[in-house]
Amino acid sequence: MKAKITVLPGDGIGPEVTAAAVDVLRSVAARHGHEFEFDEQPMGGIAIDLHGEPLPPATLASCKSADAVLLGAVGGPKWSDPNAKVRPEQGLLALRAALGVYANLRPVRVHAQLAALSPLKNEKLQGVDMLFLRELTGGAYFGAKTRTADTATDECKYTVAEIERATRRAFEFARKRKKHVTHVDKANVLETSRLWRATVTRIAADYPDVTLEHQLVDSMAMLLLSKPAAYDVIVTENLFGDILTDEAAALAGSLGLLPSASLGDGKAGLYEPIHGSAPDIAGKGLANPLGTILSAALLLRYSLGLESEAGEIEAAVDAVIERGTLTRDLGGSANTKEVAAAVLVALDSSARKEAA
Repeated sequence: MKAKITVLPGDGIGPEVTAAAVDVLRSVAARHGHEFEFDEQPMGGIAIDLHGEPLPPATLASCKSADAVLLGAVGGPKWSDPNAKVRPEQGLLALRAALGVYANLRPVRVHAQLAALSPLKNEKLQGVDMLFLRELTGGAYFGAKTRTADTATDECKYTVAEIERATRRAFEFARKRKKHVTHVDKANVLETSRLWRATVTRIAADYPDVTLEHQLVDSMAMLLLSKPAAYDVIVTENLFGDILTDEAAALAGSLGLLPSASLGDGKAGLYEPIHGSAPDIAGKGLANPLGTILSAALLLRYSLGLESEAGEIEAAVDAVIERGTLTRDLGGSANTKEVAAAVLVALDSSARKEAA
């Protein structure tokens, strides 16, 4: 297979973790006879410094022509003034909108070897394996905004079509998993949530083999900690999804472990770890590359249709965790490059076993 992958290292630890993921993708391509072309482009704070805007036209053009986009992280103290007219996060929001990636997938799975790192008791973590589907291009993040000296507004707006397409993706994923969808809203207060609830309920009738439940977002925040193993696919709007998925990351033990995939109606997608740019550890070799490497596995699965190769990467990451080659955030002492190298070794070891 031939594929073009646009790489957006971004800011902070972004260049370190994306480099690790690209090395893994190159290894997979060499072993299976694929041809991956990598086009590195600036986005975020580094793009503001170079071009005066967080998503330069050349970067956007490369992303639009790519089969998939791999992103590190954007932002940092240098560009953190909330009153600045140009900020790194604007580039990320603009890219999501331009690519039409409305379904953000965030799988959360707890590795037995890392359960002690979670703030929850181990018995609550048995069987935790959930998939969040966060609607990504609507809601308060994209609504009209106003600001005066003493007032501010952020419009939260959704259309039935936006809700329908995200909801159907959630039910389709649930059909391949444990056939259970939890919809999260604030329908006792918000009109947008009432539209969500009505639409999700209607769509559920088309999936009689999937069980649907509704939860209010404040209750869900509690339930994620009190009985996380009870959930399969969780679908929700943009703002709620942003908050809940970061909370759920604590179950796994570290933000550095979790990948994400942002998908639209076509095969192209945007793939990134859920963590931020962590400027305090940038350049020190302390960043955990596993979330980005696992995002690369999702890239192979959803954009390139390479299920077997995606599984190989995920198995290699599991092997590295089991052997204890871990960065500081997971209680280990390995640096970024050492963890990435361990994943490559695990991939090669698996390939040799298959050949034998």
